[in-house]
Formats: sequence, C-alpha cells, structure tokens
Amino acid sequence: MAIDLVTRREWGARQPRGSYSKLNSTKGVKVHYTGGQVSPDIVNDHAKCVALVKSIQNHHMDGNGWIDVGYSMLVCPHRKVFEGRGVHNVPAANGAGLNSDHYAVLGLVGSSGFTKPTDNVLHGILDAIEYLRDKGGAGREIKGHRDGYSTSCPGEPLYAWVKRGAPRPGGGPAEPPEPHPSFPGRTLKQPPVMKGEDVRTWQRRMRDRGWAIDVDGLYGPGSSEVCRKFQKEKDLPVTGAVDRATWDAAWQEPVT
Repeated sequence: MAIDLVTRREWGARQPRGSYSKLNSTKGVKVHYTGGQVSPDIVNDHAKCVALVKSIQNHHMDGNGWIDVGYSMLVCPHRKVFEGRGVHNVPAANGAGLNSDHYAVLGLVGSSGFTKPTDNVLHGILDAIEYLRDKGGAGREIKGHRDGYSTSCPGEPLYAWVKRGAPRPGGGPAEPPEPHPSFPGRTLKQPPVMKGEDVRTWQRRMRDRGWAIDVDGLYGPGSSEVCRKFQKEKDLPVTGAVDRATWDAAWQEPVT
C-alpha cells in the first residue's frame, strides 16, 4: 500500500480541544466534498491546498464548535492525503448517529469553481481508504455522505464515481504516489557542515528538480546557494537554511 501522507504536524494542525471518541472498526468509509466555492488555483498551487485544509479545521472548530476538523482524512489534487482525526477516532462529519459506522474522507472539490475531481483526487481518496482499511479496521463499504443523510454532499461528480464502485482511474493498479519524506526535525544549514542522509535526500530532490547541486550529503556553500535561490523562487524567507517550509516546498510539485 502506498500513500503520500501529510501528518497533522506537517500541515500545522491545531490541537483538538478534547478527547476523541474511539472506535476499533467501521463498516467502511463515506466520501465528502467541501461544498461551496473551491478555487481552481489549488490544482497548480499546493500551498493553497494546505491553506484550505487549515480553513476547514478552523471552520469546524470555531464555527461548528467541534473539538477538531470533522474528517478522518482530507485529499488534495496533488494526491496528498492530509491526516485529519485519523484512525480509530470517531469523525464528526457524517451526521449525528452515523459517525461511528464510517470513517469520513474529504476530497477538496466544491459545488462551484473546482467541482470535478481529477484522477489524482480519486487516487488519493482510494489511497486514504486503503490506509484506513489497513491501519484503522475500515470495512469494505464506500458510500457518499448523502447515503443515509439529507445532503447534496459529495456533489454529483464524486457521487457518480462512488455509485460506479469507486474504481481506480485508468481501470488498473495505480502508480504509487511520489514519496514525500518527512522533515528530519532539524534545520539543514552551514556552518557547521551537516552530514547525513537527510542532506542527501534534499540534494537529490533539488537535482531532480533541475538544480545544479552535488548529491554528497555535505551541506556546504553550494547547497546553501541553491537553497537561497530556491527560497527566492518560492517566496520563502531567503536564509540559505533548509527549514520545514523549504523542505516541504521541495515536494509540493511533481518533477517534470
């Protein structure tokens, strides 16, 4: 099973206000959409996906009064799966009396703007479902939010896909998502020269993106200069040090 999982720490989730109700297993998963307007710009700008996920959490906590974002997982057009409440925790998005039966997976599509899920959204939803089956005891059911609850969610395009049996795009096994290594937890900088696989991983990624950089595991002046140019390109603070934002930006777009 392959999944490009963005942990709560990685996307900057707020801490829940209380304790989740626990569950050992579910009948399956219910698929959701955001409703409302979703900007088509998120397809080409992953930073907007992160911002949207954060705004959904804020709305659920500050508007709905829930202890956290209501979904178990949230999926963006870059086939990244954001950890919401995660496994073995009861979601809040399915409706009163229905949450303990199914996990809740949101595709970041709306009722206007970006309304038709791309193949990567569908792959990501299925990646999330496989993860919930493997790690969270989810059953085989894949249903729409409207199944058992009076709502238009998950919208006509997503619901039509669910009713077709939620097939993988292309009709066969999908290529695994591009790996998104977790930030190593320490900023890569010089001096002193930092050595190790974390440095090499970042250097290799930058080389694959087209930058002229030695993949030697040594964070020296050459790596620092590439970092500065990359940070300037991405409108990040130009420090020459690979912090969490710089690390994540390196994996936000596919290498062409």
